[in-house]
Order: sequence, then C-alpha cells, then structure tokens
Amino acid sequence: MLNIYNTLTRKIEPFKPSEDREVKMYTCGPSTYQPAHIGNYRTFLFEDILQRYMEYSGYNVKRLMTLTDVEDKAIAQAKKENLTVEELTRKNEAVFFKDLELLKIKKPDYPVRASTAVNQAADLISKLVEKGYAYYYTYKGAKNVYFDPLKFQDFGKLAYLDMSKWPKKKRRFHKDTYPGTPWNRGDFVLWHGCEQDNNVCFQTPIGSGRPAWNIQDAAIVTKHLGFTVDVGCGGIDNLVRHHDYTLAVAEAVSGKQFSRYWLHGGHLFADGKKMSKSTGNVYYPSDLSAKGFGGGQLRFFLIYGPYRQKLNFTFKKLAETSRKLDSFRSMVADLQEAKPSSQAETQETLTSNIVSDFEKHMNNDLDVKSVFDNLYKTASELHEMRQSLGADDLKNVLNGLRRVDSVLQCIF
Repeated sequence: MLNIYNTLTRKIEPFKPSEDREVKMYTCGPSTYQPAHIGNYRTFLFEDILQRYMEYSGYNVKRLMTLTDVEDKAIAQAKKENLTVEELTRKNEAVFFKDLELLKIKKPDYPVRASTAVNQAADLISKLVEKGYAYYYTYKGAKNVYFDPLKFQDFGKLAYLDMSKWPKKKRRFHKDTYPGTPWNRGDFVLWHGCEQDNNVCFQTPIGSGRPAWNIQDAAIVTKHLGFTVDVGCGGIDNLVRHHDYTLAVAEAVSGKQFSRYWLHGGHLFADGKKMSKSTGNVYYPSDLSAKGFGGGQLRFFLIYGPYRQKLNFTFKKLAETSRKLDSFRSMVADLQEAKPSSQAETQETLTSNIVSDFEKHMNNDLDVKSVFDNLYKTASELHEMRQSLGADDLKNVLNGLRRVDSVLQCIF
C-alpha cells in the first residue's frame, strides 16, 4: 500500500481515496507571466511521479493543473513587453507544454487557465458574501471583495498557523501575491473591481472585475472536480498563504473537507542559494539543453532525492547524476543485446527483486532514490552474469525494468 507524508497531519499515512481506485488530484501549475524554471519543474516532476505510481498501482487518476494567466504580475509584465496579457501568457504557456514533453511529464487531464473559471469565481464569491465570510470594500476607487480569515474556523490548519498572533486591528491585503514568504495577517482580496484605467476586466453577475489569485485555484478545482479532491499538491512555498486560502474558500462555501491529503515538494536551490533573477541563478530547461544535457538527465537529477527535502543544483552535481544514469542505461542496453544461455541457472530472486524493491521503496513516500540505488545494484549483478542468463531471466529483467520505467521515465 502506498504511504505518503500528509502535510495536513504532519505524518506518513496509508493512502485511501474516497472512492475505490478513483483519485482526484489537484496540482498547482505555473504562473504564465514568465517561463517556468527548473525549480518549478522539480515540483511538477514529483507530482508526475505520484500520478504515474498511482496509475501503476491500479488507480484511475484525474489530475487537474491550474494555470495562472490573469494576475497583477501578468498585467505588469504584459505592459512591460508591450503585449496583451493573453499574448504574453499564451507565449509562455507554449514553452511550458514543450518542456513537459522534454521532461516526459504527463500532460494533466485538466490543464485549466484561471481566465476560463471567472464566472465560477464570481459564484463562489457571491456565496461567501452571503454566508458572511467575505465582504465588499472600496479601495482606490475599485469595489473589491475580501475574505475575513477570522470568520473561518481553524483557518491556517494546513500551515499550522498560530492564530493567537493574528492582529486585533482590521488589516487588508490588496495584491494578488507579495514578495518573499511572510504571512499576511489580515483579510485577503478575492476580487479586484475594475478601475477606470484597468483594461483586464470581466463582466460577471457580481459586477465588472477579475478574480484575485487567492480564489482562482478554488474556482478552477470546484468547476472541474467538485468541492472535494483526494490529493492537493504543490511546492513548499504554497504553504504560505496560498493553499490555506484555497482550502478556506472551498470549505467555507461547501462545508466539506476540500482535500484529505496534501503533499508539498522541497525547494530547489542553485549553488546553495534560492533561485532568483536578482542573483542570476535561475535556470531553464533550455539552458541545460544548450549545455548538452538531455531531458532524461534533467528529469533524473530532479527526481533523484527525497522530494520533500531541499535539493541543491550545480552543474557538477548534474554531470555526476547524468553519468550515473548513463552508466545504468548502458548496462540495460547490454542486457537487451545479450544472447540467452542454453545452460543457464535461473536467477528468479534477482529478477523478481526489480519489481518488489521498486514497489517497497515507492510505497514509502515515493522514495525514488532508494528505488534507483537498489535497482542499480541489482542491474550490476545481472550485467556481470548476462552471458549466463537464460531466456526467461532476460525477459523478466527487461519486463521488470519497463514496468519500473512506466513511472520513472528515464531508463529506456
């Protein structure tokens, strides 16, 4: 049975979906005001591994990925590049889907733009105002809507937020997102009413405006998957504000638990520092392709380690893991070319270890590193004796490796 670390309970738990063999999975996708970097792809890859392993285990997974294409940063960047918001985000979205192919990340069943769920956001907001969780407030001439976290019981339960530190004085936060990762202890914006000079507006039953980032994911998910999902995923930075906001909005409307399981991937650092444009250490898949690294090598580097822990990227480490993968692939190629021995002694234990070890370690919170390390050891032993392996053993070895690679996607 698959056991995963649940951020909500802070412990490893057996995974049991609400419906037998059916899984609804919500994953945070990119903000398409700019291209996604390899730190973003580390998150998308651990989610891809999770989906593929669930499917390997017999689950039918419906995966939704949110695409943030309408927000403050997109509007500002589009103006800077002299493009419309749609032109900017479609351009970056095209690069994103090309990178998914490069890294063999399965395209989600529902890759959904926030701009396609505006009316759903408006409907949620209407219900939140009616229930008393949200309210209208005019800010700089715009009739906005804000959510009051103090009205929602157990607000901050995902991030284990200490609500005793919440200020008694009313404060409002008006932007979609804020730099860094401080908690905004106050009411958060759900709806940006249209100002006179704002040309990014939608006509809805609650008026003219646009949904804030804080409600977009809840709108997208509830429109396509309903008010309950089995798994919510994202990077560790989503634990500050974002996922607790999404959870609170959905649960305040429905009164139902939004997601029973939450998984969060660790940060990717570069040369020991957090990736940022200001320090010049942001890398994109195209940067690594230009230096001769293949998509499989980058995929392997980003999945080869505990997904919840911080991972440090350097070109030296990428080269080291690439050599390890290339060495493994070389052994597999030799096994594919090996001729069966007519006087072979069966190696049933070694060949069966390929699948059994894989499942054992994957069931332990997706321990890909242990999977590969044990696989490498087994493959090395089989490689040494490849000239004496029988036809059945060679067939079982290659079949086992293909089953494993249906999840890892970096062997063949």
